Amino acid sequence: MNESASGILATTIEKVRQLVDVSTIVGEPIKLSEEITVIPVSKVTYGFASGGSDFPSKNSRELFGGGGGAGITINPVAFLILKDGEVTLRHITANDNAAERIVNMIPDVIDKVTDVAGKFRAGKPQE
Repeated sequence: MNESASGILATTIEKVRQLVDVSTIVGEPIKLSEEITVIPVSKVTYGFASGGSDFPSKNSRELFGGGGGAGITINPVAFLILKDGEVTLRHITANDNAAERIVNMIPDVIDKVTDVAGKFRAGKPQE
């Protein structure tokens, strides 16, 4: 690879790295009160491309042409809610298919089963 083409690729990757870090995906905690803290969670999609070509030249100087570009999409998908020592995940995106809806329901189902099992162990069956 020509040094100029590798320079374009390195610059493109570095710019993407500067734009997207872990705090973009899991945001800064927002303290709503002494008991409630909300942490935003986002989905980050990015892509980049670069390329170049050496052109034949009659003089001794190399001719190079190239370019690069990148695109980033950031979509909020959920909030982690910390309340009274418990963590709840609340999705805010529309589910596209049944399989995704089922996977997203699993934490809520587990919480409900755990609550019911705890009440039965305590001798207080839920009505």
